[in-house]
Amino acid sequence: MAEPASTLAAGSVGTVETQYLDLPGPVRLDCGRQLHPIRVAYETYGTLSPRRDNVILVCHALSGDAHAAGIAKTPPAESTRDGFGATDRDGTAGKGLGWWDGMIGPGKAFDTDRFYVVATNLLGGCRGTTGPSSANPVTGRPYGADFPVITVADMVRTERAFLDELGIERLAAVAGGSLGGMQALEWAIMFPDQVDAIVAIASTHALHPQGVAWNAIARDAIMRDPAWQGGHYYGTGAAPEAGMGVARMVGHITYLSAQALDDKFGRRLQSSPGGATPRTPRGIPDAEAKISDMRTSDDVHYTITEAEFQVESYLRHQAESFVKRFDANTYLFTSRALTYFDLARQHGGSLVSALEGVSARTLLIAFSSDWLYPPSASGEVADALRSLGKPVEFQVIEAPYGHDCFLLEEARQTPIIRRFLSEHSPASGVDGD
Repeated sequence: MAEPASTLAAGSVGTVETQYLDLPGPVRLDCGRQLHPIRVAYETYGTLSPRRDNVILVCHALSGDAHAAGIAKTPPAESTRDGFGATDRDGTAGKGLGWWDGMIGPGKAFDTDRFYVVATNLLGGCRGTTGPSSANPVTGRPYGADFPVITVADMVRTERAFLDELGIERLAAVAGGSLGGMQALEWAIMFPDQVDAIVAIASTHALHPQGVAWNAIARDAIMRDPAWQGGHYYGTGAAPEAGMGVARMVGHITYLSAQALDDKFGRRLQSSPGGATPRTPRGIPDAEAKISDMRTSDDVHYTITEAEFQVESYLRHQAESFVKRFDANTYLFTSRALTYFDLARQHGGSLVSALEGVSARTLLIAFSSDWLYPPSASGEVADALRSLGKPVEFQVIEAPYGHDCFLLEEARQTPIIRRFLSEHSPASGVDGD
């Protein structure tokens, strides 16, 4: 939980400690299995209203966790804020900051002066919620590859069961980016009478084939690593770090745009004297382009093993950081869940049919340069909702950094989200002016 408001720095929820809750019963999964026991890691920010009608559930993307805002009481060895430009953006406090700290807090997009914000680590996670690295009650050993294959709907069912234990029946909003946005959409469909609004950012109703393909390559990189050992590498002294590193590099490239990479790195060599001061787009500092030693020569070194180009060094840095904090099996299961997500397929092949029962007001935010979750996908959701006469707002933000914009463009998202949420009155639990 977060510190009391009187002790907080301006705009911060302060020091936060992750909490844990064990669900009393099993959760039914789409694969036909039931999972029990389930532990959920979570954090809360703000104050719950007497009527419990001011709750916003924040859902994270593939590599996130429950620590969405504030400073962790016990900072992790590696931060979840390890994306494009994170080092210079966060400074020395980076490892302790929540992954969406710029969006959650007093006066921010998800204003904790008005709302009680809840963030959980999703089902299948490796940051406190039950996942492949958790103990299988049948064997006493980690599940590994025996963990049930999960879906986004399973994640939402788990979140619903978790909120039941907190005594929270209705949500003022469900919000998230990327995979988090998928969860928000699924919430509006599965529990239409329990959600007042959803905010789906840089998300989609179904990952495009190119996105499915890149995810398949990332998973194969892990499973082809001999150290994966069929998914049962826990306790063996070896883990598929090489494969996981490649998966991270592949995934990270899909989160960026060609322009962002060109502006940040171009074709500059690590040995180039000019490499120490690469061109940097607005809002993206350049310390991460200075990762390895700068050589004195401007010549190539004719090597296949060293990182000759700055962009290569950057990707290796991303891989090395990621494998220290994330479980390979969680990556496999979560990646598979987001590729299974297809609202139309899940509802007879029609997106309109999938959204027919939605009663929540919907805010969709997309970014012009995001080719992985393109604006056209959010536009299709908006068109389907409009055809049904549902309240929906669709905003496209012009920004050059690709899918990572939902983490980088916090200042431009904030006024849009604050205005949208201002139409909700927590005191009455209904929409108002």
